[in-house]
Formats: sequence, structure tokens, C-alpha cells
Amino acid sequence: MRVQNSSFAKQVVLYSIINYIGTAIGVVSTLLIYPKDKVFLGTVRYVENIAQLLYPVMVLGASHALIKFYPTLDEQKKRQLFNYSLASISVISIIVFSGILLYGTFAEDENSMLFFYAFPVAVSLAFIELFRKQAQDLQKLAVPTLFEKIIPKVVLPLLFIALFAKILGVFQSLFLYALAYIIIFLITGMYLFRHYKPGFNYRFSTLFGSISRKDYFRYSLYAFAGSIGSLLAFRIDGIFIFNLISEEANGTFNIGVNLASTLQIPAIGMFALYAPIISGYLQDDNFTDLNVKYKETARLLFFIGAVFFSCVVLGVEDLFRLLPTYEQLKGSIPVIFILGFSVLINMATGFNTEIITYSKYYKFNMVAILTLVGVNIALNLLFIYHTDLGFIGVAIASFISMTLFNLSKLIFIYKKFRLLPFDAAFFKLAAVFALSGVLCYFLPGFTNPLADLVFNTGLSLTINITTVYRLRLVYQVNVWIDKVIDKFKR
Repeated sequence: MRVQNSSFAKQVVLYSIINYIGTAIGVVSTLLIYPKDKVFLGTVRYVENIAQLLYPVMVLGASHALIKFYPTLDEQKKRQLFNYSLASISVISIIVFSGILLYGTFAEDENSMLFFYAFPVAVSLAFIELFRKQAQDLQKLAVPTLFEKIIPKVVLPLLFIALFAKILGVFQSLFLYALAYIIIFLITGMYLFRHYKPGFNYRFSTLFGSISRKDYFRYSLYAFAGSIGSLLAFRIDGIFIFNLISEEANGTFNIGVNLASTLQIPAIGMFALYAPIISGYLQDDNFTDLNVKYKETARLLFFIGAVFFSCVVLGVEDLFRLLPTYEQLKGSIPVIFILGFSVLINMATGFNTEIITYSKYYKFNMVAILTLVGVNIALNLLFIYHTDLGFIGVAIASFISMTLFNLSKLIFIYKKFRLLPFDAAFFKLAAVFALSGVLCYFLPGFTNPLADLVFNTGLSLTINITTVYRLRLVYQVNVWIDKVIDKFKR
């Protein structure tokens, strides 16, 4: 067990490091390269949004079904289930491509050609998603994450630079960007199959003798509905802005989205690696350990998210003023604040989505997400057509929708399991960050942006980390700091 925990901890650390490296590359590009051509950035993000909406159709819940049904299967049946998922994704991808051909032929949409760049990205993402879930079960998620998170972050700024230098045109750049995802899909598959040999048994009658075909398809369809609903809820913003406002506005909005999303990297890693553990707790009805992990993880993620969000609120304006792209970046600041706070709320609620997804109440995710989609679309249209807020209104719509979504999941989990991610230590933690944030924000500043940036963020970090450590509000923080102190004492 100790070896398994050590391996798990190593994967969490590696996963987070890789994500932060990718994020660092993305942040530098977002601050210095992307603002120079926000029209192309808006176009690339539109292609990505379309791909993100297509690939759940191709997966059709198969990746979630791996995690859901694996605990009940022996090794041979697990391999059959993986092979079945490969086959289903391949068949559905062909059907989706046929639909895109028909749409491109008959639809009067000037942007329909962009679907043909989005399709190979979507197919690659579908297989990458399946491979990642299998690697997740093997506790070997770090290397696939390296491919997925680093390669696109390197390729896209290089394409921007080639575009600036007129070495490539827009459509050549989009083609190469799609090709990068195909390469990621291929090398991720090669890595997985080095560690996992599923064989080539495509006779699935024995598989569905071990698990109910009806239960499998019902769960897969609900997982698909949840995935597509989630992506509609969170990707619809870029589609609305691209089509109803402008490509440049979509670029400005996505700069804010990119920077705000950096807050959730620790959450993504923990949610991905904890998923099999949560599924096991639920299969065993082990709600005692689940409750402990639920609260511990929520406090830790809230602490990490609040530390970063405090620094963003106090320092992002000064940081942008130090950059040559300040004029292109400043319009994204309200989006960063609004969506950053939304990410913080999501982190603070812990792995509530995973608890519902891998429980017998997984159907609720579909209901909640489809409701979220309806609310988000309605609010987007309301803010775009009936206010002058533009893409800032879209960010507000996303924040409201996401907050209601998380609240509904919290209430549902409490009613069904009597579990909450909050305890007294959590509320003390929230009070510490709120008070320190107000104090640092209203302190008189300097006339130099660099001095303001260093002083405000440094003071915020010092107050928050010291107070949390002294009050012992987050167990993991005390462990980490104590280890550092012990090293210095030696």
C-alpha cells in the first residue's frame, strides 16, 4: 500500500509539473505573442471549440465507462472493454465525418470550412481521452499529459511567429495545428501500448456476459450527455463571441480564459488521478474515507486557488503595464477576474462531479449539465443582445451558470450521501484570504508598476501562507513547510 501511495503521489507531482510547464509556455505566449494577432487567435480558438464539441460524440461515454466498470472486471474483460471502446470511437468518427461533409455541402455557413480543420483535432482528442483513461488506471498519466499539454503550447506560438513572418498563411497554420494533434494521438498510443497489451479480441459477447449491455450503454449515454453538456456550457462562450461579436473579441476573451484557467491546474491533476480511487470508494460503500478525502482535497485546492487568485487580482494590472503588449492585454483583465473567481469556486467544491459520475446517481449529472447549458445560452444571449457589455457580459454569464451548477451538485451530494466538502477549517481559510485581500488591495501603492507588483503579491503570499501554517488549516501545507524547515535546519 505504501508503494502504491508513493507511486500515486509521484504521478500527482509529475502531472502538476507538466501542467505548469505547459501553462508557463502558454502564459508567455498569451502575454507576448497572441495579442499581436487576436483575429487569428480567435479563429484558432473557434476551431478548438468545435473540436471540443465534436470529440465527446466520438467517445460517446466510453472513456468514463472504463473507470466505472473496471473495478468489477477481471484482466481479460478489461482488455475486451478497452478494445470495444477503440472500435466504437472509430465507427462513430466515420459517421461524424459524414455529417460534416453533408453540413459543408448544404449549409450556408461561411465558416463551415473550419469544421474540416476541427475534425482531425476532434478524432485525435477522442482517442487521446480514451488512452488517458487507460493510463490513469495504470497510474501512468504523466507521460501522456506531457504530450497533450506541451506539444500544442509549443506549436501554436511557433505558428503565430511563422504567420507574422509571412512564412505561412492562415489555412496552412490551421492545417499544421491539426497535424500536431494527430502526432500527439499517435505517440500517446505508442506509449500506452508499450505498457498495456490489450490484444486484438473483438468478439464482445463474453464481455457483455460479465456486465449488462443495457447498463453499459445507459451509463455511456448519460456520461456522453454529461460531457457534451459540460462542453456546451463551457465552450459555447467562444462560439457565441466568434459568430455574434467578432474574431478579435474572441481573441481578447480567450486571452482572459487562458490566464484564468491556469488557476485550476492542481484541480485537474487531482481530479484525474483520484477518479479511480473515488470509483473504488463508491463501489465499496466506503463513505468514511470518501468524506475525509472530499474535505481534505477541497481545503487544499481552495488554498492553492486562493493563493494564485489573490496574486492575480493584486498584480495582473501591474504585470501587464510592464509588457509591450499592455494595450492589447488590458481588455482581458475583467475576464480574468470574473472567470478566475469562477475557477476558484469550482476548486473549492472539491471532486463533486466525480462523486456523482461514479455513483449510482450518475444520471443527475446529465440533468444538471443540460440545465446549465440552457441557463448559459440564455444568459449569453441576454448579455450580448440586451447589454453593452460585449464579451465581459459573456464572462458574467459563464460565472453565474458555473456557480449555480456547483451549488446544485453540492446540494444533491448532501441529500444523497450527507457529504459536504466544507468544515470549520475551510471557513477560517476563506476568512483569512478575504481579510488579507482587502488589506493588501487598499494599501497605498508606489508609482512604479514593478514595485507595486512585488510588494502587493509578496505581502499577500506572506500573510496567507504564514497564517494558514500557524493556524494549521491545511494539513498538506504544514507537511510541506515542515519538510522545508527541516532541510534548512540540517
